[in-house]
Amino acid sequence: MSKPILELDIHTLKPDDITCDQLTDTWAIHQLKRGHRFSADDIFTAYFAAKSHPAPMHILDLGAGIGTVGLLTLSRFPAATLTMVEAQQISHQLAKKTIQYNSIADRVEAIHADLRTVDLTQKTFDIITGSPPYFPIHKAVMSPHPQRAACRMELRGSIVDYAQTAARYLKEDGVFVVCFAANDERAIPALEAANLHCRLRQDVVFRADLPPTISIFVAQRQPTPCVHAADINIRDSAGQWTKTYDKIRKFDNI
Repeated sequence: MSKPILELDIHTLKPDDITCDQLTDTWAIHQLKRGHRFSADDIFTAYFAAKSHPAPMHILDLGAGIGTVGLLTLSRFPAATLTMVEAQQISHQLAKKTIQYNSIADRVEAIHADLRTVDLTQKTFDIITGSPPYFPIHKAVMSPHPQRAACRMELRGSIVDYAQTAARYLKEDGVFVVCFAANDERAIPALEAANLHCRLRQDVVFRADLPPTISIFVAQRQPTPCVHAADINIRDSAGQWTKTYDKIRKFDNI
């Protein structure tokens, strides 16, 4: 029998356990000082989600965590709404705090639920995003911090579950944008098993002298050739941010 998933509660934390950090020019995000914090993975997922659809009205973020990917994507489309689904209590609570802080409750719905069983009452979405945990249980070291562990380890499903849920709620002309480990070959089979077709794979290199670390996949319902784009480097071989990454951080050329 697997161990129960430990949950943190925002009401038991001290005020200085939470930081409020700038996310966009106008929005800030709440995150734990020593918990899971937003990263380049989130920025790339949101960037390619925003590039993948010209004018989405409804966006869904699966396993939304504290809300980084969904909110970054939403920020590019003033007329759109966002639904965020997150099972982990502390991350959901932080996302709710962020929504209230930025006064965007009219545009964002945060649902506390497991993405594998969530019922969205037959809604469909133009863009669906996801950043699944990369590691099966027992395939990596489990963090003692519950929030970090859930973001890293497949405690509530894998990329297979993300793809299956995306397929249930994706519009016919919608796109599913998902981030996964570059050296893990499960992404394309997971999409295919959900009857989704990869149209773009973008590998991301964290430093120019290293192999790719993450890959962004853009998928759709209609069959299409999958373009494997040239790698994007975050840092050059000297460890400096590249001009390309600096533009992506600023969402230039959307």
